[in-house]
Amino acid sequence: MSSSELSDHAALNRTLWTRVNAEYTAEHASEAWAREEVEWGMFSVPERAVQVLGDVAGKDVVELGCGTAYFSAWLARLGARPVGVDVTPAQLETARRCQEQFGLRFPLIEADAEDVPLPDGAFDLVLSEYGASIWCDPYRWVPEAARLLRPGGELVFLRNSTLAILCSPHEGSVGEQLVRPQFPMHRFEWSETEGDSVEFHLSHGDWIRLLRESGFEIEALYELQAAADARSHAYYDFVSAEWARRWPAEEIWKAKKRA
Repeated sequence: MSSSELSDHAALNRTLWTRVNAEYTAEHASEAWAREEVEWGMFSVPERAVQVLGDVAGKDVVELGCGTAYFSAWLARLGARPVGVDVTPAQLETARRCQEQFGLRFPLIEADAEDVPLPDGAFDLVLSEYGASIWCDPYRWVPEAARLLRPGGELVFLRNSTLAILCSPHEGSVGEQLVRPQFPMHRFEWSETEGDSVEFHLSHGDWIRLLRESGFEIEALYELQAAADARSHAYYDFVSAEWARRWPAEEIWKAKKRA
């Protein structure tokens, strides 16, 4: 997929993640693939503590914005049949290297999560852990997720909490004061040392409306808390573990497609 075929935000984000892959993810992907337990987010909250996914054995899963596909690898070990979708070739190349290293193979597709070249109703679970959930326009990727799901299928996605975004300055780490307006929330443009990027964040009310209008029933919202012994992430350090022990820095949404 050439850059000319992408939206402006997808092209910017592909460039960013090509750099991040070279600086960080290519080196550390094997560490993530080697983990034996499903973990969520920057502070590695274990799935056993939140119990979001349930039994995934035998389920067809598509991960939108899979990056180096470590989450899909975790699910494959639990008996799921994952497909990873990502717009950045460098990230997918790292994922393929890890597949060879760990002897664990599943399909990887280079595509924008807002327009996935897969058939309607092919999956039991659509998953996004800091993939489409923040890097794609929710007014495009959420309806696309609904299209990909079978009736009764589930959508699970992890994102930065709305509170963390409202407390995020234009430069530096998340603080203890609101510095951004909630009205409106949608497209956030960042200029970092790694390069420009675009993220998408909505208020909780807008998420509820969008999910319902896209054919989902909301099942749960999990506001994650960093554990007492959690440490700030070595690379994604815009929010500290201390902050995340006091307020939710991340949240997981779970919704079911109406039959």
